[in-house]
Amino acid sequence: MKAKLLLATLALSALALTTPSFAADKGLIGIAMPTKSSLRWISDGDALKSQLEAKGYTVDLQYAEDDIPNQLAQIENMVTKGPKALIVASIDGTTLSDVLQKAHDAGAIVIAYDRLIKKTPNVDYYTTFDNFGVGVLQAKSLLAGLGYPAKKGPFNVELFGGSPDDNNAFFFYDGAMSVLKPLIDAKTIVIKSGQMGMDKVGTLRWDGAVAQARMDNILSANYSDGGRVDGVLAPYDGLSRGIISSLRGVGYGTADQPWPVITGQDAEVPSVKAIIAGEQYSTVYKDTRELAKTTAELVDKVIGGGKPEGLDTKTYNNEVKVIPSILLTPYAVDKSNFQKLVVDSGYIKAADLK
Repeated sequence: MKAKLLLATLALSALALTTPSFAADKGLIGIAMPTKSSLRWISDGDALKSQLEAKGYTVDLQYAEDDIPNQLAQIENMVTKGPKALIVASIDGTTLSDVLQKAHDAGAIVIAYDRLIKKTPNVDYYTTFDNFGVGVLQAKSLLAGLGYPAKKGPFNVELFGGSPDDNNAFFFYDGAMSVLKPLIDAKTIVIKSGQMGMDKVGTLRWDGAVAQARMDNILSANYSDGGRVDGVLAPYDGLSRGIISSLRGVGYGTADQPWPVITGQDAEVPSVKAIIAGEQYSTVYKDTRELAKTTAELVDKVIGGGKPEGLDTKTYNNEVKVIPSILLTPYAVDKSNFQKLVVDSGYIKAADLK
């Protein structure tokens, strides 16, 4: 009998050694993303999900396809499941007050992801990039492409802004104008359309088709006299591609009518290919893998009772309170450095650019 008990004990011990161990489920995390129409948000969602699952969380990832009621319904549904945290990249950062009150009352930590959620006290943290700095990079890149200050101008430039319901759009625009406005005042840069300010240059929902239509109108109304567009400040690659389509339609991209200097943001594959082809001058690279990693680490630390360090506690006021923020560094990308920044880093596969 003792021998049998010994053999049984040894067998159980061996089974324990060979049976894979699984991390205990640390709870549910809800992730609300705005749309799958942008490659960027697909990348963010996938990266966040994999990072959090690797830490032992169950993840509910939803895309709202830029439909505000849809996103509200998705978040409402997440709250009913009792999540430990909600990570929200909002479509309209002013529409979530009621649902986030419910999330707060249920004990969920709320993190605004890359887009600030406004007019509610129920946002605990904000993870993003230096958005004012993004605009500065875009403006400086525009000037570099124009050849300023070696070339004195004047340069004909048109301005595009992001979606007026996205708080980031104002930071991008203000950052760019901090560089460009003195040159506009000095008439080194000329805005032939006269369209300035987010109320005139904003592009609802960051829609490339809307940007293309506006560029069509600008060209027909202001450049039919033979004047040339020298540069376009575009805050996002999807808008840049719409603007390129408009310019191509009136003959730009030839030896007689070279492409203007066109900026962008997000280092999307089609736009990096356009940079290589000489159609788009630059973009801004924001490593969303790092943003997802940083956000997942923040969630895990706070849920575990830890206190995050190194937070910015001055920059982002959501009209109710200043939101403790993590601000990552963006980088300007053009033909000279795309290989090092976005290919060698593994952000984009070289094969995808062929």
